[in-house]
Amino acid sequence: MTTGDLINIHPTELKFPFELKKQSSCSMQLTNKTTQCVAFKVKTTSPRKYCVRPNTGVVLPGDSCNVTVTMQAQKEAPLDMQCKDKFLVQTVVVSDGTSSKDVLAEMFTKEAGRVIEDFKLRVVYIPANPPSPVPEGSEEGNSPRPSLNDFPSHNDDVSRTFEETNEKSSEAWSMISKLTEEKTNAIQQSQQLRRELEMLRRESSKKQSGGHSLLFMLLVGLLGCFFGYILNRT
Repeated sequence: MTTGDLINIHPTELKFPFELKKQSSCSMQLTNKTTQCVAFKVKTTSPRKYCVRPNTGVVLPGDSCNVTVTMQAQKEAPLDMQCKDKFLVQTVVVSDGTSSKDVLAEMFTKEAGRVIEDFKLRVVYIPANPPSPVPEGSEEGNSPRPSLNDFPSHNDDVSRTFEETNEKSSEAWSMISKLTEEKTNAIQQSQQLRRELEMLRRESSKKQSGGHSLLFMLLVGLLGCFFGYILNRT
């Protein structure tokens, strides 16, 4: 509260909730602490930015008057939310019966025998939506830290995938080894049969010239079937 010889003003600062592109208002109360009528006038360093209602008036002895100050919508916020705007409230004793319509600018000029009281008030911007207070027990030092168990383990998935891949690879290699071994055995048997066939041909040519025995033809047929079976498997 700002106290003078004529009036008290509350509050001592004009606090405006600041929000871009929206009007904001605050009020101050002027209380006459004398037994005489006191006239007042409100001025500002930025008259186009603020609207004061009422900006002049008369406060009766022991009475109070509320003054509303409205800040026009602002397109941009000041740096660090600091405002240099100021208001000046001037008061002067007037005769009984003086009304608000009778208050003139000349009444607040300093002349001999006239006492003018000046009160300066600064403007303060406050956030329109201040951050909510931190609940008890949720301070940074006491806040529970997330546990590794609260999150899915990527390493487990990788391990399972790696094990499955190894298992499939082992099965594939086992199958390849088995097929390779069977192919090798088939080749060895084929070579053995060829050698035996060659020996039979030689013996047959010695015994029968100009024809083949029934046994030789049967053997050739059996060998053909065997080769066909081996080739189909490989």
